[in-house]
Amino acid sequence: MSNDGCKVDDLFIGFSTHRPEIVPLAAEQMARFDLICLEEPPSESFLPMLRREIAVEDYLLELDLEYPEFSRRMCRLLRDLHDRGKRVVQVEPFLEHLLAIHERFAAGEAPDDLPRGTPMFDVYEAEREATAALLAFYTAAAGAGFDRVIAAVKRFARSDARRFLLRDRMRARAIAPLISEARSSYVEAGQMHFALQRFLRRILPGTLRVVSRFLAAPQARAFGGPAHLYGPGDVLTLLYLFHPERDQPREDLLAARALVYNKIIEKEESEEGSDGFFHTKDEIQAIRTVRPLSVEDCRTLYPVLRRAGTAESRQAVKDYLRSQRKGRKGAIPPPKSWT
Repeated sequence: MSNDGCKVDDLFIGFSTHRPEIVPLAAEQMARFDLICLEEPPSESFLPMLRREIAVEDYLLELDLEYPEFSRRMCRLLRDLHDRGKRVVQVEPFLEHLLAIHERFAAGEAPDDLPRGTPMFDVYEAEREATAALLAFYTAAAGAGFDRVIAAVKRFARSDARRFLLRDRMRARAIAPLISEARSSYVEAGQMHFALQRFLRRILPGTLRVVSRFLAAPQARAFGGPAHLYGPGDVLTLLYLFHPERDQPREDLLAARALVYNKIIEKEESEEGSDGFFHTKDEIQAIRTVRPLSVEDCRTLYPVLRRAGTAESRQAVKDYLRSQRKGRKGAIPPPKSWT
């Protein structure tokens, strides 16, 4: 048994974000397991990349990368793990179906050509619903009143929660046979895929213990934050994940705070800071900053933030909280590192 209580035959789910600072934390955990299941669709070039038959940069050129430095470092890590005899597989059936749908549409097919009653059609429906909700939010955010924007945030969060459930259910079914054949397994999962462990526990034998960890938890706690770094929009989506019909005032508050949070959080990859945990600290700071805001506070701030950049938004929120501090019990200012 290891120091964190995991037996060698456990299934370990590592909840993480796609940030460069996470790669060393993932490396520490992945090295303990024989099978590593990545959260990405299969690529024909993946195994040649692992075998060092093609360069990492050439492999990454084929992909549409949102976080290029994270992907680059992860590929180097996976190569090393492969060299040590670890089996590394890509398992994300939802995205695999989505890519296939895009290829069919590019070839001239239409939605009506997709086979109904199949996983591919389920993926299409979930993606279509979530995309429509996201576009409705963008439209509202461009100029609608605050209450309409809040309603659009909640609508998207509900549809996104349904999409996450489908993704996690499909992935659990695809992973289960691989885990059954392995001596020990590591499953990579984004923090929003919290339902994955529930589906895996239902499918896998009761003798196999499912263990999950937020990889950044030790660092987050060291910086005074929670183990999991869920912003208000993430919390809203998770609420709908497990309580899809829920409709209470708290959802309005989370949606309102999410509008502010999304304007002040750093979205681009960065490694500022000597300790290498820039994004972990940035997320903690953003969570702390929006925590004292009421719906009315957000209503006041949003017109100012709507078209502002990150730096401008941070300064506006900082100025607002400073002006409100004397009259608001329990209000906390943004961290001093924000300027």
